[in-house]
Amino acid sequence: MGRDAHRWSTFQGERTLIVAARTVTSTVRVLETLPSLLRDDPRVTVVFAYDDTSAFNSGVLPLLHTAGCRVMPWEQLGQIAPDLILSASENIDVPEGDCPVLVLPHGIGFQKFVPDSRSSGERLSGVVPDSLLESGRAWLAVSHPAQEEQLLVAHPKTAGRTLLTGDPCFDELVASRPHRQAYREALGVPDHQRLVVVSSTWGSTSLLGRHPSLLPRLLAQLPCDEYRVGAIVHPNVWSAHGAWHIRSLLSSALDAGLLLMPPVHAWRPALVAADVLVGDHGSVTLYGASAGTAVRLAAFGDDAVPGTAAHDLAAVVPRLDLQGDLLQQVRDASAEPTPHRHAAVAARAFAEPGHALARLRTALYRLLKLPEPPSPPPSSPMLPVPDPAASPVTSWQVVTGVTEDGAEPTVTVRRFPAAVAGHEAERPDSATAFTHLACTDDERDRRVAESASVVVRRRPATTAVAALRWIEGMLAELPGSLLAAAGVHGGHCLVGLRDGRTVEVTATGPALDPGLPAAVVYACLRAGIPLDDIPVTLWIGDLRDEDVTLRLRPA
Repeated sequence: MGRDAHRWSTFQGERTLIVAARTVTSTVRVLETLPSLLRDDPRVTVVFAYDDTSAFNSGVLPLLHTAGCRVMPWEQLGQIAPDLILSASENIDVPEGDCPVLVLPHGIGFQKFVPDSRSSGERLSGVVPDSLLESGRAWLAVSHPAQEEQLLVAHPKTAGRTLLTGDPCFDELVASRPHRQAYREALGVPDHQRLVVVSSTWGSTSLLGRHPSLLPRLLAQLPCDEYRVGAIVHPNVWSAHGAWHIRSLLSSALDAGLLLMPPVHAWRPALVAADVLVGDHGSVTLYGASAGTAVRLAAFGDDAVPGTAAHDLAAVVPRLDLQGDLLQQVRDASAEPTPHRHAAVAARAFAEPGHALARLRTALYRLLKLPEPPSPPPSSPMLPVPDPAASPVTSWQVVTGVTEDGAEPTVTVRRFPAAVAGHEAERPDSATAFTHLACTDDERDRRVAESASVVVRRRPATTAVAALRWIEGMLAELPGSLLAAAGVHGGHCLVGLRDGRTVEVTATGPALDPGLPAAVVYACLRAGIPLDDIPVTLWIGDLRDEDVTLRLRPA
């Protein structure tokens, strides 16, 4: 970008586009949008300028470097003459000059009051300083005409400075819904499980700011064979507090299998994959509701702006009763009909969905004073498949119920991660209901392993002989365990008892996690049901049932 940069450049662009990168949230929005707009066009040279003045600047440089962006210091921006400055952060100090400045939204519209870094008061998020509006250089992209009307009332100087473009992020969410199954598979959520995603914006009025214990409480009340729980945490929280602090605060939830979405990119596929979204007044809640996901509100701050689509959503979405039965409320939410339940609110947030990238490309090239490329207008791409975001659960509180109404017994099994057991009331045993602690053979907490009634081999054994040897060794190593269970390649499971007996459990359906056959054997033992050559109906919570058979192997 120096005065003689042309001497060293391979691509001799006709225009210079500067991307102002100030926060992770705003930088990600540009990185997700810009490649589709400038695809295959050598006429535009793109350079990123890093503004380190934000309280949420941590993580911006690593993000840019990971993406392979060429980054220059913000101070150097005043020494060059760019043709356009593009940013999704409205709070940038643009140097003197006459090039236009295009500001993309990093959320949905102007729906939140945030602290003003230039004063001790608050400001409307998304609006550039008056000085930039007065210069006639600023252009604000909006997703709906209602946002133009809102700005005219709140900031009259925005008159004539808005561009109705739509929202490319919303378009991508809608376009990716047909691929929902691929995202669920990538996240490790099978067909028989429901995915509950908790979304929190940043600040003291956010969901996590007000109810930091909600995640472990959900994990403690939702049976983990029937439900998975994920979390989308605003990038500003990651930037302000750091990944180490967040993971430390969520240690129990992470040990219980929480799918904690990384702060960059992964939240969108997780939102498409979700069956139920528990949110607050952040943009993710409105995105999810508008895209057709069932929503419950666990918090809604007074920093939300009245009259916006997000505020309208709060009037029609049910509140989560934090002291009530969370499992039943999630069941009720997931049973709600029609994906168009919040269509009226979506219509107030997104105008002409499906055309945002095309409109943005037209606006971008008009400001660059270049004709658009001859290629067709860009369309919303499918979101990339995310990487798995959870560690495996290694211990459970297993609740079993036994009924013998017919010729064969029925055993119902519900498993809850032991790491969050303290967030739920104790489940006392009865004549037909039994609770035990189970763990895998890779449980890192020795106290848990030594206290577990049932220990399960994580990986299936190659042969029955190998499984029997493992069972014998494990029961010897953990004298407090009553049962040890190992799956065997081919589908069946061997469960060894402390008294030397071995039960072979076979299922008519697909191979089961060995913790489930072990729970059936444990429940039958407690209920006094014989273990030899007996068919059992296994109910895994309320979602599915399997037929299994128990047979004693010869000594």
